[in-house]
Amino acid sequence: MKKLLPFILLFISSHAFAHLGSISGIVYDETTNLPIQGVSVQLTGLNKVILTNELGQYHFDNLVSAPYKVEFAHLGFKPQVVTAIVQDDKNTFVKMIMTYQLIELSEVVVSSERPHDQQLISSLDIKLRPITNSQEVLRMVPGLFIGQHAGGGKAEQIFLRGFDLDHGTDIRLTVDGMPVNMVSHAHGQGYADLHFVIPELIQGVDFKKGSYNAEKGNLATAGWVDFRTKNAIEHSFLKLEGGQYNTYRAVGGLDLLGEKGKARNQSAYLVSEYSYSDSYFDNPQNFKRINVVGKFHGHLTNNTNLTLTGSTFWSKWNHSGQIPDRAIASGLTGFFGSIDPTEGGETSRTNINAQFVTITPRNHVIKNQLFYSNYNFELYSNFTFFKEDSINGDQIRQREHRNLFGYNGSYSTNTSIGNKDFTTTFGVQYRQDITNGTELSRTKDRVITTAALKLGNINEINASVYADELIKISDKFTINAGIRFDYFHNKYEDLLLKPNENIGTAQASVISPKLNFYYTFNPRLQLFLNTGKGFHSNDTRAVVPRGGLNILPPTYGSDFGAIYKPFPGLLLNATSWYIFSQQEFVYVGDAGVIEPSGRSQRYGFDFSVRYQLTKMLYADIDLTAATPRSLDAESGKNYLPLAPIFTTTGGLSLKTQTGLSGSLRYRYMANRPANEDNSIVAKGYFVNDLQMNYAKGHYIYGMSIQNLFNVRWKETQFATQSRLKGEAEPVEEIHFTPGTPFFARLSVSYSF
Repeated sequence: MKKLLPFILLFISSHAFAHLGSISGIVYDETTNLPIQGVSVQLTGLNKVILTNELGQYHFDNLVSAPYKVEFAHLGFKPQVVTAIVQDDKNTFVKMIMTYQLIELSEVVVSSERPHDQQLISSLDIKLRPITNSQEVLRMVPGLFIGQHAGGGKAEQIFLRGFDLDHGTDIRLTVDGMPVNMVSHAHGQGYADLHFVIPELIQGVDFKKGSYNAEKGNLATAGWVDFRTKNAIEHSFLKLEGGQYNTYRAVGGLDLLGEKGKARNQSAYLVSEYSYSDSYFDNPQNFKRINVVGKFHGHLTNNTNLTLTGSTFWSKWNHSGQIPDRAIASGLTGFFGSIDPTEGGETSRTNINAQFVTITPRNHVIKNQLFYSNYNFELYSNFTFFKEDSINGDQIRQREHRNLFGYNGSYSTNTSIGNKDFTTTFGVQYRQDITNGTELSRTKDRVITTAALKLGNINEINASVYADELIKISDKFTINAGIRFDYFHNKYEDLLLKPNENIGTAQASVISPKLNFYYTFNPRLQLFLNTGKGFHSNDTRAVVPRGGLNILPPTYGSDFGAIYKPFPGLLLNATSWYIFSQQEFVYVGDAGVIEPSGRSQRYGFDFSVRYQLTKMLYADIDLTAATPRSLDAESGKNYLPLAPIFTTTGGLSLKTQTGLSGSLRYRYMANRPANEDNSIVAKGYFVNDLQMNYAKGHYIYGMSIQNLFNVRWKETQFATQSRLKGEAEPVEEIHFTPGTPFFARLSVSYSF
């Protein structure tokens, strides 16, 4: 009998489970009739909560025969509760259609479900603040600052966590998973130009500071940001803008499938943008930009979605360049003037992005993505004026033609053992950049080449694999562990050397482990500890020569913090962090060289507040403090130039049911060292912006004002050694690009 007892219990258990039922379904957006990912679905009273997958699906197994209350919640949508009756051996299918509503901060829950992917701050901000351009969305990353210093067509300079990131060296930017950063770029490593993104098409932005995600590889040291564009537009629309300084913009979008497409859960649109501005400089910018984007989203099969995006972008501009302080003091030029009025540039990018998401019958998720970009860039700059060439001047041309293509793939499974849940992901990534004629030359008036400094062809391959495990130990404790392997093959053909002597190669690989812990005390409080190793690759032209730079200098970082919601209308996020870099580098653009400057460390504190003052009024504040230092220089001479020390941003956002919305914002960057011994200081600034919109019927009327109180400020600053015409010796001091003065624009949008 004792021998038979286990078999009897197994039979009883199997018999019992054989008569259990299940609940499954799909959640749709009422406006677009497309599935919604990330909806929280909960069985009331059972502590069972899951999030909808990429196809909007959810599934509960092993339910006894009974009626269940199913709750649906998602930020910006009206909560829904339905009753589902489960019967033995049957699946109850519940289709849910969710409608938009004003955001209630009380609905935001600090979740123990997939905490490693939690995006509370970004989800709130993107839904509350009016969007004026894609760069404004980049500023939604708490503590991230940008600065434009070469007209509206050049990628902005980025600052985050005590890093002067140049144009993207230590931050990984993507759009719908497609890379934005250009490795081994003619102007700087990781150059990230986001101007091909049309702001009206931004659905959301995901981000994380630090190097703690196994999926994110090269350049994701200070952090990463992924823009998500809309899969569908609600209506066809036309938007016209006009403002000071001969500024004009027109955007039009066509919903190509309309209601017939929605009935088939499909969408397709075509959106185009044209911009022109002379800007506020004394030397007219004559800035022109054209964007065209087309996107299709729909089912290939019942369980496979296809998203196909094609876009093309072109921009051309003049810019005034950087101005030395002494040129203003002497009256040589005004605050908005120019030393070399022939600076400017032209750039273009054409993209194709295909994404496939498949959910298997066993709820496994398979993702495949193929992407291709054709990219062209030409920039004329003059940083030092007449320091190197007292007759022709020091103008340089940086130029390249690039083809970029790659693949991202992943396979994810969910399994349960007892009360523990495991989400396992394996991924493969491949990227190849091939450039033709990457150039740095000295020029005069853009048309005369006086000296060729660098000219060559680059072929750079980055192949990687990663594994990621998310383990829900209990309803409160979650562990995320990941590991990543990257291989690089760099090839450079130097066209200034003799044939058969001009081709060099270099290879390197790196393993990057990640380990993260999350403890959710309740829906109001979560503690987390993130740790990980990251890296950024170096320019092929600097690593291929014998004795060249380390291809993949690593960084090591950790975050310890908390997400806390003390009462329904208040959300707090506080983090203490540390980053160690094995090797710092300084890019010298006019010389085309990268100078190593030793080890460094950065540590600091981030603090974010989101507070709902009334049903329609929201407040936000972000504070960041950082201490960036070189570890291989003596005290007092170990400052990291231009690294931000203290920043804060914040504002009030208004959302009403009458159609009125808006935002009043501020941003402040404190003084910071401009050189290693802090003898030259980059002055801080405090600037306010205002945005108001009013929707009535098919129309939306808008007004935006940059620098509301018309303060005079320096947007970007550099400690540069230069020589003006007639000067006997070079002088090192602050060179700057002036920030925007009071700049007002009006807009009207019509949907049909």
